[in-house]
Amino acid sequence: MSILDPDGHEVDRSTEATFSSGRLDSEDIEVLREDLVRMVYEHTRAGVEYLFGDSITALDEGGTGVRVDFAHGPSRVFDLVIGADGLHSAVRRLAFGPEERFAHHLGSYLSVFSADNFLGLDDWQMWLRDGDTGFGIMPVRGNTELRIAFGFESAPLAHDLREGGALRRLVVDKLASMRWEGARLAEAAGTAPDFYCDAMAQIRMEQWSRGRVALLGDAGYCPSPLSGQGTSLALVGAHVLADCLARANGDHRTAYARYEQRMRPFVTLNQALATENPGGPASEESIAHAKNALFLDKEFRGQRVNAS
Repeated sequence: MSILDPDGHEVDRSTEATFSSGRLDSEDIEVLREDLVRMVYEHTRAGVEYLFGDSITALDEGGTGVRVDFAHGPSRVFDLVIGADGLHSAVRRLAFGPEERFAHHLGSYLSVFSADNFLGLDDWQMWLRDGDTGFGIMPVRGNTELRIAFGFESAPLAHDLREGGALRRLVVDKLASMRWEGARLAEAAGTAPDFYCDAMAQIRMEQWSRGRVALLGDAGYCPSPLSGQGTSLALVGAHVLADCLARANGDHRTAYARYEQRMRPFVTLNQALATENPGGPASEESIAHAKNALFLDKEFRGQRVNAS
């Protein structure tokens, strides 16, 4: 990778590590989000009912289940409801209260989007910081595409800026004002079909379950992309929760309590990666400690989880 000044001049470089994935000689493998989503879907769709284009609007728990109201489909009753619906979880809001009670803003926003490889990068990343903004550009798909991660410091934005295209326009304007490749980056952000932007924030809760409802991943303990561990926490949490439920013989209270007991120390260490070194990455020692902090004891067949 190259590190550039605001005018695009290289000030440092490394052939041993990148900001996006750490040391190149590590055993970790980085997987693009869309590839991971596709793999999970393809391996589960035969035994899972997926409802696309709908959302939960109300939860009403009774003695034997939870009635769930949907925005478009008919209401249904489920034994348990697991909210795995992200930083702005509707399940969390309905079951636990407003997002503002649990969200802790970390002082910045991150936008990620794709573009054609207009820079001709060949297995090489470029990182630039200019004041309170900065970006990383990395080639993917055999160097045919770029993934651009653009960040900017900001207090929490008004809710209306998070709706519709207002946040995209804000990102486009900020990119257009940058000196190096600002115009082409702004154009890419304005037209990217996969444009994403959200606050760098953590979800911190004293409890991840209430009645028959439990939270998983970012909905319950988002560490923010600054930690690099959001997907790992979600997948490891899903594994632990499923195992606890399977072993509880239908007693969801026991399963939920065991799930929190197992996961909370792991979550705490991984969330700390985002705040250890504000404006920069956590130390290699902290990252190694956090991602290897969860062991599956004899109850879990003596296996170990490496959550990198």
